[in-house]
Amino acid sequence: MAGVNLRFVLDPDLTPELREQIIALWVDVTNAGGAVGFVAPVTEAEVRPMAATTFAAISDGPDRLLAGYEGDRLVGILIIADNQFHLKTHWRVLKRVMVHPDTQGRGHGAAMMREAERIGRELGLAALHVTVRDGLGLGGFYERLGYREVGRLPGALRLAAGDDRDEVFMWLDLGPVAA
Repeated sequence: MAGVNLRFVLDPDLTPELREQIIALWVDVTNAGGAVGFVAPVTEAEVRPMAATTFAAISDGPDRLLAGYEGDRLVGILIIADNQFHLKTHWRVLKRVMVHPDTQGRGHGAAMMREAERIGRELGLAALHVTVRDGLGLGGFYERLGYREVGRLPGALRLAAGDDRDEVFMWLDLGPVAA
């Protein structure tokens, strides 16, 4: 089955080596056309400031990192981001969902999302949310995993002059929260 050879680690130690691997992954995914906060082409120097902020939110809390490995090689990550608002403690946002371009098509993305869903249920969450850049066909991927579109901001993402894209909001209901 696709994606079965992926090993997951929740909250791995953010060593300098892992930080560099994540930055390299982020660059490779962006430069292959991935929608993870940048527009290609991008360099490690351009990714580093956003990565530092992301790492701080993981190291210092409250965000969590899910890393996917093929053997010892980091091939994917996603961030389980806390909303940092007391009325939203029952759900989380999945950010920076990325799988290395040379491993795509093996089911790793779906496996990572299923693992995030499993973790969400284990944490007693009611739902997971992900935002999607329109125009890349990503909505269908998330819909196949049970997410549904719940809204969009027209033209909210400006990739370049004359290239505005909708930001699409996808939601996965995990069921009632345990009391």
